[in-house]
Amino acid sequence: MSGRTTPSGGRGWTLAVVCVATFMLLLDLTVVNVALPDIRDAFDASFTSLQWVLDAYALGLAAVLLTAGSLADRLGRKRIFNAGFVGFVLASLACGLANDAVMLSVFRGVQGLGGAVLFAVGPALIGQEFQGKDRGKAFGIFGGVVGLSIAFGPLIGGALTDGLSWRWIFLVNVPVGLVALAVSGLRMRESRAESAVAVDWWGMVLFTGALTLLVLALLRGEAEGWVSAPIVGMFVSSAVLLVVFTLVERRLGERAMFQTVLFRNVTFNGVSVVTLVCAAATMSAIFLLVSYVQNALAFSPWQTGLRFLPLTGTLFVAAAVAGSLTTRVPQRLLMGTSLALIALGLSLVALIGPDSAWTALLPSMFGIGLGMGLFNPPRASLSIAVAEPAKAGMASGINETFQQVGVAIGIAGFGAAFQSRVSDLFATSNAGRQLGSSAYEFGEAVAAGGGAEAIGRAPSAMAPALQAAAQTAFVDGLIDVMFVCAAVAVVGSLVGFLFIRTRDLHESAQGEAVNTPDAHGIPGGAVVEGLPVTESVRSGGER
Repeated sequence: MSGRTTPSGGRGWTLAVVCVATFMLLLDLTVVNVALPDIRDAFDASFTSLQWVLDAYALGLAAVLLTAGSLADRLGRKRIFNAGFVGFVLASLACGLANDAVMLSVFRGVQGLGGAVLFAVGPALIGQEFQGKDRGKAFGIFGGVVGLSIAFGPLIGGALTDGLSWRWIFLVNVPVGLVALAVSGLRMRESRAESAVAVDWWGMVLFTGALTLLVLALLRGEAEGWVSAPIVGMFVSSAVLLVVFTLVERRLGERAMFQTVLFRNVTFNGVSVVTLVCAAATMSAIFLLVSYVQNALAFSPWQTGLRFLPLTGTLFVAAAVAGSLTTRVPQRLLMGTSLALIALGLSLVALIGPDSAWTALLPSMFGIGLGMGLFNPPRASLSIAVAEPAKAGMASGINETFQQVGVAIGIAGFGAAFQSRVSDLFATSNAGRQLGSSAYEFGEAVAAGGGAEAIGRAPSAMAPALQAAAQTAFVDGLIDVMFVCAAVAVVGSLVGFLFIRTRDLHESAQGEAVNTPDAHGIPGGAVVEGLPVTESVRSGGER
């Protein structure tokens, strides 16, 4: 570790607070799934209402990532981060006290907005405090936390729901968040762009509107129909707003919240595509694998979480190793190799069969965990390395936006493909043909995890045949979709190898010599409260 100190000794505290905040906000992406049956019973909620409990959070999380990052660069990263944290904690409290599904969904949306601020600004805060080898180690820890939050969601959600109440999956955020906020207020430093310009309100409104419509269309497309008027209208409106947004940003130049010149940077485009592809392939795969362990193998949420510990442990160790490698190994090799390992892990799902024990998933878990662990640290580091330090928040916000859009695309697209494939396989089975016109609907119930209930409503004489056909259709459908996810990951691997180049990174991120802080310990282009600063580093171009 370097000998660099800060007025508040806040470097380690900053990393700790950002990791805690990130763990909380990503945990809330997965933790709610295991509590949905209890929420349904508590509110007598419909399936559509429960979908909005999930979708509202994802929508809020995706909509303002770039906006939050841009505001942080202008108004102060610590200030915006803490404002988002306060919003997240208060919304968590409101979710835990909600008295109906509508109120819960509304505050889940607010919770997502707060989470978006934390997710966008967090990497910029880490990049502000760490340079060189220390930055690689810090992002290694950050990447491990990202993976842990995803993997531990079912385990923590099951423990809180079974041991206390579904309300505690939200209420637990309050005491933890208050402690983290206190540490942030006392130990974290403030920083902002050296020559902050006026807030780009037009850009924020246009981009937030465009992304909101895009993600909402992706989330609701399967339920409403992909070619229905509302969904098509949202896609078209989103495209129009994005075009207008691009034109506005080009006219604003340096005052724009999004520097369109970044699209000329090959590595920026490569990292963006790889991030989107990885999120689409891995997040949808994890959701489907959790569904397999819970629904096809009939394990409880707590038991499911325990069985995902091999993936979790592998991910955490790999992330720690990757953090130390980011300054020693070309990052294109880390990114490309990580996606190749993810593709291998997804393909190894083919080892399971209708009668397999959960241990048949272990090779797949190790492959996926190793790939995800290697991916997250260089991705987080590269997300801020493509721009000058003064615009780290904007760059981080852009990358997190690609990640969340990838999650929405993956879960919507691969989820729909899985449901369709399972339904087709079941309908064409011998047992399915005996059900006649209701076979496809029965198959949809199997894909959604309601196979046991559907079989319970069928004639008892048919139950064994229906159970066997449902299990086979579920497993075969899962394998087919995992192969598609693997193919997408292979594409991401190739993009990583071919389109991530060190020479495209900003000068302050191209090597340890340039990464070394100035005499005041501050990377170029950043303004930190109470300390003099150096002049912004000239933007690096392609060479």
